[in-house]
Amino acid sequence: MPCLLVIVRWLLPLTMLGSAKVAIAILLLAASQYHFWSRLSSGSVFAPEFPREVVIAFNWAFGTMVLLAVLQLVLDVGTLVLRGGAGVPDAVRYTIAGVAGTLAAIGVANALRVPPVRDVVVEVRGLSPAFDGYRVLQLTDLHLSRLFTADWATRMVERANGAGADLIVVTGDFIDGSVAMRRDEVAPLRALRATDGIYAIPGNHEYFFDYGAWMRHLTGLGFRMLPNRHVVLRRDEGQLTLAGVTDLSAPSVGEAGPDLNAALAGAPAGVPIVLMDHQPRESPRAAARGVALQMSGHTHGGMIVGLDRIVARANGGFVSGRYQVGGMTLYVSNGTALWPGFALRLGKPSEMTRFILRPAR
Repeated sequence: MPCLLVIVRWLLPLTMLGSAKVAIAILLLAASQYHFWSRLSSGSVFAPEFPREVVIAFNWAFGTMVLLAVLQLVLDVGTLVLRGGAGVPDAVRYTIAGVAGTLAAIGVANALRVPPVRDVVVEVRGLSPAFDGYRVLQLTDLHLSRLFTADWATRMVERANGAGADLIVVTGDFIDGSVAMRRDEVAPLRALRATDGIYAIPGNHEYFFDYGAWMRHLTGLGFRMLPNRHVVLRRDEGQLTLAGVTDLSAPSVGEAGPDLNAALAGAPAGVPIVLMDHQPRESPRAAARGVALQMSGHTHGGMIVGLDRIVARANGGFVSGRYQVGGMTLYVSNGTALWPGFALRLGKPSEMTRFILRPAR
């Protein structure tokens, strides 16, 4: 639909040769079918198996088309209101096309960077003094693929290790592709290091590509997976419960859905709980269960200012940053990377989130 809008409302009114319009229309249609070409390349819309340069070009072209459709719609409405529907000069149409292309280029560049570390201080009731200042680094939505390659993963791991975290967690969506397709891209994750280990849960994308195979492979890379499980971390006399749940998409492929009761079965009473849940929608239930901090991802922060409002509606109103849900702190990360099918960021930067835990006053 955005492509048809651009062709009918932006391209056709331009003063140029008909053959040029046909050529541009073909290019627009080709860009609009990026996800169809991805399915042809790998069998999955989520894994474009093209050279990285081609994936980048497709994201730029697709993003340009979508942004141009939005700008053209704004132009049409503005013209109707201010000028009674009078014609628009070609120069204005070329200008909005240039703006769309520039914004798309900036958005793709923002998406491809290795993100900085963002500090978030969280006060936790009942936190032992032994855990005062405890640092938890959250990585999420890595989406390792032909776009986020082994080289990107190596640089990301170096920055994560340099954050000096006591604990590193990955809250799902490691990959886009099967183990056979992504073996090289995930290999650098083996080098992640933290004093108390590396823990993780699956995201929805792990269920798209043989969940069992990925859980075995990630375990082999050194990740301690916590699907509907918990572990008790200890420092001196202090304790902290770290729990994880599976993803809401799990039942659709015959796997166990998220079960917080199972995850916390046998957890010591009175010990603060930190929860990993890929999607933020179920956070009110976690708050009611007494969780102190929930770390989520999945939304990519909405990717683009404005679009984030739509993404929020699909995720229980949670899309980016910190929320107070009852007595619980929910943090929804913008993501360390994002899906290569729409790799643009405008006003919603990627991040590695370093939580610094403090006893509540």
